[in-house]
Parts: sequence; structure tokens; C-alpha cells
Amino acid sequence: MSEERIFDEVRLWLADNWREDTYAGDDGRLRWRRMVHEAGYAVPGWPSGEGGLGLDTETAKQVERAFKQAGAPGSGQDRTNIAANTVRQYGTPTLKAALLDDLVTGAAVTCLLYSEPGAGSDLAAVRTRARRDGDQYHVAGQKVWTSRAMEADYGLLLARTDWEVPKHAGLSFLIIPMKQPGIDIRPIHQINGESHFNEVFLDNALVPADHLLSDEGDGWRVINTALAYERLIMAEGAAERRASGKDGHADLIALARRHDRLADPCIRRDIAQAIAWRRLNKWNAARAKRIAAAGGVSPLMSLGKLAMSRILHNDARVMRAIIGSSALCDGPEQADAQDANFRTLHAYMNSIGGGTDQIQRNIIAEKILGLPREIEIDRTIPFKDSLALAPRRS
Repeated sequence: MSEERIFDEVRLWLADNWREDTYAGDDGRLRWRRMVHEAGYAVPGWPSGEGGLGLDTETAKQVERAFKQAGAPGSGQDRTNIAANTVRQYGTPTLKAALLDDLVTGAAVTCLLYSEPGAGSDLAAVRTRARRDGDQYHVAGQKVWTSRAMEADYGLLLARTDWEVPKHAGLSFLIIPMKQPGIDIRPIHQINGESHFNEVFLDNALVPADHLLSDEGDGWRVINTALAYERLIMAEGAAERRASGKDGHADLIALARRHDRLADPCIRRDIAQAIAWRRLNKWNAARAKRIAAAGGVSPLMSLGKLAMSRILHNDARVMRAIIGSSALCDGPEQADAQDANFRTLHAYMNSIGGGTDQIQRNIIAEKILGLPREIEIDRTIPFKDSLALAPRRS
């Protein structure tokens, strides 16, 4: 099917079915997303036997384009839904039959249980323990910087199942039910006034054994797939959309006009640079998507995520330069200054989530530029022995 034909087909389908007022509220949104999934438009790049249309990357993008043009949600889950794509790739047939539809439609909300107080940049050093006992795992440990933990039905959990092997080899990846007594969730209050992240404490929390993705000890491979999807999403500006409530970057040209700064050559140069960086990152993201669609995990996703961090921090800087001294103000009566200040603080979310900017630089150096790895003295020894090498946390 040609790109033009699929776009027209989806556009007509949306004209016949999409009514924003009809599908308002949580129940309405869920009914709509189920309808989208039944039509194959939620995951158009997946095979038809898995709920998709079997479209190639460029043709599948036309489905998303039609949805975006209509202002309708629900499409593009085949590249933006971390949990659904990871379960599809590594879950057993039984687990996929039980969870995939709910993950795609949003009937099941998920969170990411990766980072720990002593294992953020180095996820291979996680200490959360998962011990198998018959047909279930017993989990104990602590996670931090977890978004949506309060509302989540399931968590994508990276845990250690073997302490006798090197750190990367002893990890497993589980889908843990979040609504159970063994899980305690505490919000983290952020500098921008939000509480988007949480600490999660696990004390004998239970996971069915068939909620294991891939095999025991293969968690490092699974999480790298999940992180690749997260980095691709963040490279497209997901953190920015959460901050502004809309797609795309702040309209720097309109802001400069409002403040009578568009004639300033330095401001014009900075705006042009900001637009150029976005255009370049868009092309890079298109390359990464093609590799992901072919089943690969591309280091280009790290390049895109790092680039988006630079874009968000730079846009906030240019906004402050345009506004001038009034950027020191805040509050509803100073809307432009309030927006600039919020974006300045919120940009750090993209610099941390999905792996810090420093981690992305390491990946780019090693995987794209071919530079030698950093020395890791604990990489080849049993993880239990490496604990003696780690600095003590007070």
C-alpha cells in the first residue's frame, strides 16, 4: 500500500469515527484507543497477526501523520510504547496474550523500575534482588526516579537473580504487578514544583514466574532494547511535550517579536541555530527509526537523545536572552518569564531520564566513534565480590 493511499484511508476513517467530545474522559479515551487498536492503526508497523498492518517505517508514519492532523490520540504505539514493544519482543506467548492489548490501549499503565540510589548511571550495578521460589519470584530492594509509579498497574523491573557471575550476566527483566502490599511508593518533590518522580521500596513483592522477559540472566540485553525505545522517544522531545502540553518547540520567533528583539543580530543567530539543531535531530531520528524497525538497537538513539538535551537547554537559554532581565520574574502575570523558567528547570529531565547525558556520550564514543572503553575493574568478577570495591553510601 502506497504512503498516499494509507494516509487517505486513515484520514477518511478518522473523519467517520473521531469525535473528541464523544471520547472525553478516561473511559472515553480507553474506548477510543481500543477502537484504534482493532483497526490496526495503534501499531501499524507490527505484523497483522499481532494487531498491526505490517507496514514499513515510512508508510507507518503516514498513519501517525493522519492522526496528528486530526488531533486524535492512539497511533504510533509500535515505536513509542516502551512496555508493549519490549513485551512483544521478549515475552512468552502466554504473557503477550495476557498483556499486549492492555499495554497498547493504555488499559494497563506501566512504570520503569531501573535506577537505584547506587545504580543510576551504571544500571548493571543494581542490587534489587529477585529470588525464584516455585512459580513466582520474591523481590526486595529500592528503585528511584520512577515516573507514574502511583498509577501504574505494572512495572518493568530490572533485578539481580544471580550474584555469583559478573554484573551484566546476573540480571533479569521482569514485569511486576504494582498493586500489591509489598510495594511502597513515595513521591519526590522536584525543583520545578512537580512530583513527577517517585521512590519505590520493594519488600517481598511477588512476580509470577511467567512474567520473566527472555531468560534469567538475559536482563542486560532486554533493558538495552527498552532503553533504546525510551531514548528514541526522548530524542523526539517527549519531555518537552510534557512541559508545554503541545508538540514542537517554543516559538522563539514569535517570542522575539513580542519582545521587539527580532532585529537583534545575536538573537536572530541564536534562533537560526536552534532551528538548525532541531532539523538535524529530526533527520537523525529518522535514521534511528529505520534501524529500530528492522529489529536493531542503534547507538544513533543515544545521539538523538543527547542532541535533544542540548536543544531543550539551548531553547530555554535563548528564551531568557530574548526576555532579558524580566526572566528574573515569575508567576502568571509574567507568562513568558514563567514559561522560560519552567523550561530551564524541566530541561534537566531529558538530561537524566533514559540514561544521563554523560552515559550517552560514552555510548557515542564507543559505539559510533570506535573509541576504547573506559576501564571497569568490576566488569569480569562475580558481582558479590565487586561490592567490596564500591564506595560505601552514608
